Amino acid sequence: MRYNICVMPGDGIGPEIVAEAMKVLGTVGEKFGLEFAFTKALIGGAAIDATGGPLPEATVAACKAADAVLLGAVGGPRWDTLDPAIRPEKGLLGIRKALGLFANLRPARLFPELAAACCLRPDIVGKGLDVMVVRELTGGAYFGEPRGIEERGGEKVGFNTMVYAEHEVRRIAKVGFETARKRRGRLCSVDKANVLDVSRLWRAVVLEVAKDYPDVELSHMYVDNAAMQLVRDPSQFDVIVTENLFGDILSDEAAVITGSIGMLPSASLGAANPGLYEPIHGSAPDIAGQDKANPLATILSVAMMLKHSFGEAKAADAIEAACAKVLSEGYRTGDIMEPGKTLVGCKAMGDLVVARLG
Repeated sequence: MRYNICVMPGDGIGPEIVAEAMKVLGTVGEKFGLEFAFTKALIGGAAIDATGGPLPEATVAACKAADAVLLGAVGGPRWDTLDPAIRPEKGLLGIRKALGLFANLRPARLFPELAAACCLRPDIVGKGLDVMVVRELTGGAYFGEPRGIEERGGEKVGFNTMVYAEHEVRRIAKVGFETARKRRGRLCSVDKANVLDVSRLWRAVVLEVAKDYPDVELSHMYVDNAAMQLVRDPSQFDVIVTENLFGDILSDEAAVITGSIGMLPSASLGAANPGLYEPIHGSAPDIAGQDKANPLATILSVAMMLKHSFGEAKAADAIEAACAKVLSEGYRTGDIMEPGKTLVGCKAMGDLVVARLG
């Protein structure tokens, strides 16, 4: 099988971590009889420097023509003084919209080898931490209209509108149920139905969709309680499905409590368009170009790509197993370094994963 991947290294450590992920893809391709063709494209600050904008039309076209998209990271302090309308982050929002990527899948899994890095109590960690947050990505307060800042009664007033249509809730709910069906069969829908009208619609639609998934156990939780429960006992969660703003907050919380944000991948998916895969950490400009970055989140992102976009589950499992083996052997990059372990750089970590795939 031959798969076309649009690669957007982006800014900061992006080019370094993407290079290691591509190296791993090449090796796993040889092992499983898969062929990958890569097309590189500009996004974020790199695109601004080259073209004046964070998302060139050529990048959008290259992404649409691909089977999947791999992104490194965008942004950095050198572009912080630009007009917000053309900041690097606008490139990321723009490509999500252009590709119709409405579902963001962010797993927060604690590798047993990194249990000491988790910020939760040992008795909580002992119960396990393996949560998938399914976040709606193109609706809610981030995109709703009207929005803006205006003068009212002699003072400035800022406003945003949280709005969802039935079809938007239905399609993300289906992604949540399908994801739970492939995992441990439990889905928690998070809303604020005791206060928000939009959440009452959300809950009603989720309950309708649930009728098609009798094999999945559905529960509901208010977002404030969900935020508390993630810290108190994350083992109670399998899959969480929620709207854009709540999902943004909860997925970051789920990531941070693992204590190893450099380890966590993500996938943004649409109905038929190519999916976009990226690590959840930022561009880390303070260590860019120093071979200090952790490439494992990006490598695990291509494992998600193999699983969700290409249906190559065995190849994906092999990558995840190789990453786990490297960690079990005591190798660490600086962000996850512990006493008694072996410190390695970005390129060496990629090489170690490649070697465990052989």
